[in-house]
Amino acid sequence: MTTTAFPLKKVLIANRGEIAVRIARSARDLGITSVTVYSEADVDNLHPQMADEAYALRGNSSAETYMNIPALVDIALRSGADCVHPGYGFLSENAEFAQAVTDAGLTWVGPTPEAIEALGNKVTARTLASKAGAPMTPGTPDPIASWEEARDFADEHGMPIAIKAAFGGGGRGLKVVYDYDDIEEAFASAGREAVAAFGRGECFVEKFLTKPRHVETQVLADTHGNVRVVGSRDCSVQRRFQKLVEEAPAPFLTDEQRTSIIEGSRAIIAEAKYTGAGTVEFIVAEDGTVSFLEVNTRVQVEHPVTEAVTGVDIIAEQFRIAAGLEISFDEDPESRGHAFEFRLNAEDAANGFVPSPGTVVRFEAPTGPGIRVDSGVHSGSTIPGFYDSLMAKLIVSGPTREIALKRARAALHEITIEGVRTVLPFHKDIVTHPAFSGDHLDVYTDWVDKEYQPGIGAGYTGSSPSDMEAAYDERTTMTVEIDGRLHRLSIPSSVIAGAASAAQPAGAAGSTGSTSSASATNGSESGAAAESQDGDAAGAVASGSGSTSVPCPYTGVLVNWRVEDGDTVETGQPIATIEAMKMESTVEAPASGVVNLSSISMGDSISQGESLAEISA
Repeated sequence: MTTTAFPLKKVLIANRGEIAVRIARSARDLGITSVTVYSEADVDNLHPQMADEAYALRGNSSAETYMNIPALVDIALRSGADCVHPGYGFLSENAEFAQAVTDAGLTWVGPTPEAIEALGNKVTARTLASKAGAPMTPGTPDPIASWEEARDFADEHGMPIAIKAAFGGGGRGLKVVYDYDDIEEAFASAGREAVAAFGRGECFVEKFLTKPRHVETQVLADTHGNVRVVGSRDCSVQRRFQKLVEEAPAPFLTDEQRTSIIEGSRAIIAEAKYTGAGTVEFIVAEDGTVSFLEVNTRVQVEHPVTEAVTGVDIIAEQFRIAAGLEISFDEDPESRGHAFEFRLNAEDAANGFVPSPGTVVRFEAPTGPGIRVDSGVHSGSTIPGFYDSLMAKLIVSGPTREIALKRARAALHEITIEGVRTVLPFHKDIVTHPAFSGDHLDVYTDWVDKEYQPGIGAGYTGSSPSDMEAAYDERTTMTVEIDGRLHRLSIPSSVIAGAASAAQPAGAAGSTGSTSSASATNGSESGAAAESQDGDAAGAVASGSGSTSVPCPYTGVLVNWRVEDGDTVETGQPIATIEAMKMESTVEAPASGVVNLSSISMGDSISQGESLAEISA
């Protein structure tokens, strides 16, 4: 049997982490040699090891490395690559990068620069979608130049409003504002996040519909005029408008809603003369209204859930389309069964999902029917604080949503990640939470931020419904046989250590007097609630008579001060904005009093636990 050689021979993967590994594997299936790039922080991580070749990018920041267009094009040419795959994030929706690749005589594995410009700009995408007949919420026709324009829009259309990065995606550069007093800071923060993640800070405003579900479609379009809608997904479980859990197909939609979303997607892609893989996103409001949201001109993080129910290799189809071939199937594929994807982020779910960079001491994936793990890490990998917090993705499928959920519950308890705090405690809880696991879906895009209470789901492992912190306690598991039957005991390691210490004579060698609960972190940069010597969670620290220290919750960069030295502050008032892993977080005053700011300057790096300020009563 003669096999025709694939037209593309060697690909530069202009990305990192799990998506770089994922692309390398599909390239190998097609006989394409893979080339990856790595920053100094990523030198020992998985993606440089998985590819056929790897080249260094000097530095660590995104601008120096994975968003450095001249360096990436140079490596592509030096390595002999004939095409470039951008993955998601970084430069994947950057028309300038796509054009630079094309100008260098290389094939861009993605839509044309013109399509990226038209659809990647959320403002022009809204205009195009309106022309295609898609439903639309009110929004500004062009990017706004000042926060005052956002205020004027709110005056006309009412609150709440959404300030959104015109060239962004993935929840970065998106701020929902409910109070007029917050518009100025939200506008500035959205722009900063957009510049950090995408290199451009223009923003627009649209009316925010309350309690919206996030429903999207996976689309493929080739240069021969074929457009396929490869099923739907629901991505409503989010924190700070970044997705945590996705599922396919999108459940609990009416036939009318599903048809509107599928055919609206097809019309938008056809109107744009789009080629490549893309995602058309919609919101389904509490009252059932369907409204176009945006188009992502790249492969999505959540593409594996669609692959799990359709059997389509979306990355392989991207390569086919880029090579000038037709899509490999003749009509929209039928979804069979149900699938979930759980993003395994290095974040502390007990403390507002703050980033948790550090070293992965142990990573063991689950096994079983319907289980797939796309990982960018292994035991010993480093999670740098410079990039996104996503480490790996757990994809679980089954013949029905109910069975897929049962498999997910087992897989989430089987997976082991030690060394950094992750969102696993949240995932274990959400798959049994009645708002998510019942016969209807009560979650919406900011449900986690507003309404979620841990412990309602039966999968919760903490000591009380309001205390997810206990889910991070390191535990020792032992197996005991009693009357010929095995029993498995799981005991907090701190309890065992405390008992051992108490059993020693006073002053005996090895006695520590007190033992911290290891919190399953094993590292100095393991999360915002690393425990102190006597077991108290780090936070507001008494540092003198009538004085309270305000420690930095995680390693990051000081974006700005929210108060001035000598101001009087109230408990809960914002003190500073910290950025890490492309996300901004606010540090609030743990007590009321007069604030004395540290000498740290805006733009400086800060270590976890480093004092930002002192508050005097």
